[in-house]
Amino acid sequence: MFKSGFVSIVGRPNVGKSTLMNNVVGEKIAIMSDKPQTTRNTIQAVYTDEKCQIVFLDTPGIHKPKNKLGEFMVKSATDAFKNVDLVLFVVDESKKIGPGDRKIIEDLRNINTPIVLVLNKIDQLEESDLFDLMKMYHSEKLFKEIVPISALKGRNVKELLKVIQNSLEEGPKYFPDYMITDQPERVLVSELIREKVLHYVHDEIPHGVAVEIEKMKSRKDKEIVDVSAVIYCERDSHKGIIIGKNGRKLKGIGKAAREDMELLLGSQINLQLWVKVKENWRNLQNYVSNFGYTDK
Repeated sequence: MFKSGFVSIVGRPNVGKSTLMNNVVGEKIAIMSDKPQTTRNTIQAVYTDEKCQIVFLDTPGIHKPKNKLGEFMVKSATDAFKNVDLVLFVVDESKKIGPGDRKIIEDLRNINTPIVLVLNKIDQLEESDLFDLMKMYHSEKLFKEIVPISALKGRNVKELLKVIQNSLEEGPKYFPDYMITDQPERVLVSELIREKVLHYVHDEIPHGVAVEIEKMKSRKDKEIVDVSAVIYCERDSHKGIIIGKNGRKLKGIGKAAREDMELLLGSQINLQLWVKVKENWRNLQNYVSNFGYTDK
């Protein structure tokens, strides 16, 4: 019997949702950073083996929104509670249930979908602390199962896949075997660039950064892809930080992004980057929508 279904991955910012999804599908679908609120859109990834097909929805971290972009992100995440077969609620190694996790738990009580708690980052816990943490979440009487994992190190991820498979019903293949995401290449490329900006710049800048692909075209021999992209930020001072002294930081961003793009596309990349300012774009609905943060 072949099983299939849709599974939402939800949780606070920076608990490892994207890391988990990338580990499962074996490819870099969602960008990763140690900065919270890295994922902005709901990203669909597909895991297929001989027994099942699991369509994952990786969602933005649920947080208290401060602008139009934040409102979009939280709506994307909470919408992903609906019309799926299973919800994975990912938490980290925090030794108590904080207000962010508590809010999500209360929201999850209002749905009929089965919920599996994924306790991530167990490599950072002592065995006794892990036991206490599992006992604490078990007392919520909300979760079908609790699965401790380390998404970064791949620990127990196969066990989690078994739990998911056992929770699904018989169903068809929704996507071909070779397909691992529904995201267009332009979106993946723009997100790779944004990931490198997150790694290279200071904490006050990342949430005010967006990337727009102006051109992405293969040459006739298809061995080289020309990509032109604009990194948008909200202040002139941020523009200077992103570019760096003598352009060094921007060159570093470009070099790191190009290397990941070449792995993704299997072609040489000729990447041109520019930095422009759009003041307060996160609070301007037309800019938020133009950068792709809009309901499909």
